[in-house]
Order: sequence, then C-alpha cells, then structure tokens
Amino acid sequence: MSKQTIALVTGANKGIGYEIAAGLGMTVGVGARDPRRGEEAAAKLRAAGVDAFFVPLDVTDDESVAAAAKVFEERFGRLDVLVNNAAIAGGWPDAPSTATPEGIRAVVETNVIGVVRVTNAMLPLLNRSARPRIVNLSSHVASLTLQSAQDLGGVSGTYSPSKTFLNAITVQYAKELENIKVNGACPGYVATDLNGFQGTDTPADGARIAIRLATLPDDGPTGGLFDHSGPVPW
Repeated sequence: MSKQTIALVTGANKGIGYEIAAGLGMTVGVGARDPRRGEEAAAKLRAAGVDAFFVPLDVTDDESVAAAAKVFEERFGRLDVLVNNAAIAGGWPDAPSTATPEGIRAVVETNVIGVVRVTNAMLPLLNRSARPRIVNLSSHVASLTLQSAQDLGGVSGTYSPSKTFLNAITVQYAKELENIKVNGACPGYVATDLNGFQGTDTPADGARIAIRLATLPDDGPTGGLFDHSGPVPW
C-alpha cells in the first residue's frame, strides 16, 4: 500500500499502538484521549518521517468518536485502514469470583463496545476505500482453546473474557462486511503498561502482526485470529 493510504490507530500515543502507527507506512491518524500525549506522539512520528496527525479520540464517548469520523470525512473523504488498538486491562489476575459488575462493565466498554462504536462510525468512510482493512487487537488469552490447554498467566474474569467477546464480534463483522477484510491480531506478551511492563517482547515486536493484517493483499484472509506464526485457534 502506498503512503497515501489513510489509517486510524486508536490508543496510538504509546506502546503497541504507537509502533503500529510508526510501521504502517501510511498517512496515519494517532487516536488518543489525552491531547498532550497525542500531540507529542504525532510530533515524534513526524520527526521520524511518518505522515502522522493527532486525532482526539475517546472510544467510550459517542461524541468524541463522531468528531473523529468527521476529521477523516473532511480531510480525506475516506478511511482505508482502521486498527482498533485501544484497550484497558482492569485487574490481573482477576478471578471471576471476585470480579465486580462495575469492573467488568468498564473493561467491556473500552475493549468491546468501544471497538463497535469506532468501527460503526468509520464504516461509511471505509466503504469508500478500494482496499479497506480492519484489525482488532486481541490476545492469546482470548483463545478459549489455548486457555483450556495451558496456563496463560493466571485466572482472568474480566480482561480475557472481554477479548474473547471481541473475537466473537470480529468474526461477525467479517461475515457481514464482505468488502472489508476484518481480522484479529495477537501481539504476544509485550512489555506495556497494560501488564506493568512485564512482557518479554517489545512494542515494535507486538506491532508486526497488526501491520501485516492492515496491509493484507486482496487474496488475504478475513475473519481470522493471527499472531506472528500464523493462525491462532479461537
């Protein structure tokens, strides 16, 4: 894809989201809730040669998301790539027996409903693209198959199920949106503030699979979950 391909990455002011924005090779909107951090990240990307600009974006807020869509409408008239990266962890480990409805709601609001909110707002713009792509950042801990077979870092009653929910939404979007390639990305155990920087991989490492899925050729897959090695079981 050319540098004139237009992308939006949510939660892109730091961590994996920042590295996705840095590596896409596109004109990229840096979605972030915090204006100072968003502007700083966009400026840092521009200094590194990326055609980046800050987009104020809180994925939990209808008005914020609508305003972000308007930015792309007025500036470009379309969107080619949407990377839904923004997420929160809640507590970890977080046993379901001690999880609270309030905590579950907060995580699902960002990790699932936020993805739906942003995706639906951007769909009219994506539908104007010749090669639209949607990438949803998932996790190996979202895989029911892997969770049932091995220890993936303890019991999670909130974050892990929220990403499993996201996987299910990803499949349904792929079934509905036959003109858009929609896939889930598992970045691996990346050192970010989501896990207290305990991960073994770098954010740049984690960004690679999202970048690959965002730049899939026309005969690439849709409706799948992937990591650096290939398909991940649901």
